[in-house]
Amino acid sequence: MKKILLLSDTHGYIDDQILKYVKLADEVWHAGDIGDLTVSDTIKKIKPLRAVYGNIDNTDIRKEFPLNNRFTIENVDVWITHIGGYPNRYDARIKEEIQNNPPRIFISGHSHILKVMNDKKLNLLHFNPGAAGKHGFHKVRTMLRFSIDNSKIENLEVIELSKRV
Repeated sequence: MKKILLLSDTHGYIDDQILKYVKLADEVWHAGDIGDLTVSDTIKKIKPLRAVYGNIDNTDIRKEFPLNNRFTIENVDVWITHIGGYPNRYDARIKEEIQNNPPRIFISGHSHILKVMNDKKLNLLHFNPGAAGKHGFHKVRTMLRFSIDNSKIENLEVIELSKRV
């Protein structure tokens, strides 16, 4: 079993509230707009990190992290990308591949809007953890936490951090 912390859109911001949850996870996944390597470096000192770069990320971040990160964990196919859309509104860049070869979990960020949706046509779960940083229009900083146990996705929890000030 793996306990996963999923975050996105930190925009260079990390604090003790985020780190408290990082310490409780087995792995941390970041869906882009990291903003500064300090964020990813801080997380990697504590737990393994899987991440993608986002549209605001500089060349240093783009050298370290891919545009798409697709992997299998606990027999679950996962695809993380920053701008990917959501069920029935997938981004044109990924639409054909997701329809031809859907993962079990599809994760994107970018919108700063927390979403958990089931795509019944493609038999996948879509997660967008919202935004954990302080930059953007969101009012509350959010993340997701869940576990994967031998192909079962369980214990999904929305984490609301402090209000964005």
